[in-house]
Amino acid sequence: MNIQRIYSYFLATDLFSVYLYMANQDKDKYPTVPYESQDLNESEMLNKSKEFFTFMDQRRSVRDFADTPVPKEVVENIIMTASTAPSGAHKQPWTFCLISNKELKSEIRKLAEEEEYKSYNGRMKEEWLKDLAPLGTDWQKEFIEIVPWIIVVMKKPYDIVDGKKKNNYYVNESVGLAAGFLLAAIHNAGLVSLTHTPSPMNFLIKALNRPENERPFLLIPVGYPKKGARVPDLKRKAKREIIQYYE
Repeated sequence: MNIQRIYSYFLATDLFSVYLYMANQDKDKYPTVPYESQDLNESEMLNKSKEFFTFMDQRRSVRDFADTPVPKEVVENIIMTASTAPSGAHKQPWTFCLISNKELKSEIRKLAEEEEYKSYNGRMKEEWLKDLAPLGTDWQKEFIEIVPWIIVVMKKPYDIVDGKKKNNYYVNESVGLAAGFLLAAIHNAGLVSLTHTPSPMNFLIKALNRPENERPFLLIPVGYPKKGARVPDLKRKAKREIIQYYE
């Protein structure tokens, strides 16, 4: 081994030592906790995955709601489940506005229907209206006043910390994941929901008196289905239509 190679070896070794030192410093700076795995065997995984699919396959968007009360704690647990969703840099860029006030729900319905009427009578193209026809939707949104709870999901492009803007990352993706968790948690609690997106939704910022760093993402009514409620006879895409294998 010549002098140059010896020098390179010690240089590399020294740099590696520095890397290990910095890694240990970061580890101390940002503590971790042990991850507790479910530790399932293959048979258990298969059974649980099948059971969960079967359960979630029963979830449907419902437009006929009952006015039966739902305990506040139940809906709080549902929202907290949604908040466990992953988010860009763990910024958790969401706010869930939980609404039961009758006067406020009435005002939100009025404002939503104003936008929806415009959409169904000029904004939407004929193809869009044709695609919506099997779902039985129209501009009238009486369910907003009927259901015991409305959840308005707000996304936050940035936070305000000490009077300064702090950017959030992958906001739409993060809030979309949280909304998915929310719908699953609603179904798990034996309740039904509907994803409502009156467009534009900026009226919700004023109606709910939200800060400048929040934008409406979804309006979700939550409650029990009305007795005798019916849903469209829809078919979900088959496995072969949604999975592309690379084995």
